Amino acid sequence: MGLIKTAVKTAVAVKTAHVVHERIQRRQQTEWSPADGAEPSPPPQASAGADAPAPDRLSQLERLANLRSAGALSDAEFELEKARILQG
Repeated sequence: MGLIKTAVKTAVAVKTAHVVHERIQRRQQTEWSPADGAEPSPPPQASAGADAPAPDRLSQLERLANLRSAGALSDAEFELEKARILQG
């Protein structure tokens, strides 16, 4: 049981770091966007490799719920990401 608990904690820590990194990129993109009203380019997406299959929705929702229960996401952020996952 200790190994599973350690693996889950590690997965939550990695996902939290990823979420924080994306937030920082979005804020920087907004702050440094051109003042002439031009549309800013979207932030670069992290690629997991062309061969890696996309995780299924259930596992994404489980990770999202873990982040919310760990306090890494607010309820509003959770609902926003949940809607995005369910649409895709």
